[in-house]
Amino acid sequence: MWMTRLHAILGAIVVTTGFWLVWGELPVAFVAAVALGVTGFLFWQGSTIGRVWAWACLLLGAASAAWPIATMVQVRRVAAEPSDEQMGLILTAVVAGLFSSVFWISFGSGIFRWIRRNEMEQAEAKAEVMDETRAQKQSQHRR
Repeated sequence: MWMTRLHAILGAIVVTTGFWLVWGELPVAFVAAVALGVTGFLFWQGSTIGRVWAWACLLLGAASAAWPIATMVQVRRVAAEPSDEQMGLILTAVVAGLFSSVFWISFGSGIFRWIRRNEMEQAEAKAEVMDETRAQKQSQHRR
């Protein structure tokens, strides 16, 4: 259990760092609130180490998807009409943000599928063992 908590804390650090890189200059209190919120979420949802990192990847994907929006908001604050340099910055954020978000969301979804497949295989193996045990008990009672 403590290893899962440790991984939740590490995952929260990774997600918070990604969030901070996306949004840039934010007050330390806001970044700390995000870190605590993500840590709490990963403690709540992360019943295994695999689930912790799957959720962390999905949260990184969400932060990456927010990157173009954050860039557009920051450019809009500076000028009513963006310059060519600012438009290039927005384009870079859109392309890189889209690529990153698709990667992280796909990776997180793949981890969830892998976990589900392993759980189903374990359940099937357990059911087979139980069926064999029942069959042995029934054959012993018939003798």
